[in-house]
Amino acid sequence: MSKVPVTYKRTDFQSDQEVKWCPGCGDYTILASVQNYMTELGIPKENIVFASGIGCAARFPYYMNTYGIHSIHGRAPAVATGISVSNEELSVWVVSGDGDALSIGGNHLIHALRKNVNIKILLFNNQIYGLTKGQYSPTSEEGKKTKSSPFGTVEMPLNPMSLALGAEASFVARSIDMDRDLTADVLREASSHKGSAFVEIYQNCNVFNDKAFEQLTTKEGKVANRINLIHGKPVTFGAEDELAVTLKNGKAEVVNKADISSDDIYVHDVQEKNPSVAFSLSRLSHGPYGPTPVGIFRKIERDTYTEEIHGQIDAAKASKGEGDLDKLIRSLGTWEVST
Repeated sequence: MSKVPVTYKRTDFQSDQEVKWCPGCGDYTILASVQNYMTELGIPKENIVFASGIGCAARFPYYMNTYGIHSIHGRAPAVATGISVSNEELSVWVVSGDGDALSIGGNHLIHALRKNVNIKILLFNNQIYGLTKGQYSPTSEEGKKTKSSPFGTVEMPLNPMSLALGAEASFVARSIDMDRDLTADVLREASSHKGSAFVEIYQNCNVFNDKAFEQLTTKEGKVANRINLIHGKPVTFGAEDELAVTLKNGKAEVVNKADISSDDIYVHDVQEKNPSVAFSLSRLSHGPYGPTPVGIFRKIERDTYTEEIHGQIDAAKASKGEGDLDKLIRSLGTWEVST
């Protein structure tokens, strides 16, 4: 992507639309974090596109003074794929919720990540359907009592990190709405990544699922439960830094540092080609409960879908051969039926 020396303030990315989320919603903080980060991106805002599906998070494009499209339920990754492939100069972002992306949009998300399309996907995970007023979502914890599950859900929730890594996503990260510094760091790395970037953001819905993430956001919870993944650093945490993460037989485990040698502590490597390591880290917690990793799980380089498609187009142009549509249509699977 070509860059020009442009200087913006956050207000340059604020649209003239009134922001309409519930007072206290975590979406406000995420919006501010994204607008602030956009001032660092260094490209004209006319080269930035936000695509969304349906849900509270899907209002995001209206509030960004960039190009944007409010598409249909679950299909934002597919729409964004078309935008990205059609114009390589664009910085394309997808904003989606846990219901939008992981329920009706599950297949679109998986294949955008598998193909390594050059788009950045921000998944706002509040573990509830907010726009439709409080039904359980694919990430709601088992036993969750909601309007659509009055006796408690009986379904095992999806783990977005595990899903993305299982789809061979080349960039996978997690942040928290109220942690602007962490969100900015993750956005910075995601935007510079070549290919698909998947960022789960724990987002509090203070109306229908308030304090869902308090084990990671309270003063005590931050210290006790947040496992900060930093590339090249041993993974330790706790009130007195007394806990550590180890890898044994391919399984990540939380142990007391006093019970192991320092050599046994896992040193985080976002560039590890084998996704099973990052996948194992994603299994330390099935949600925001107890010790939970945040930060960048994986960041590897591989060819992007956009590059491959444009490579084929360039090769076809270079050959200067004229195609025969009739021959192509009749090349396989055709036959004549006599009368």
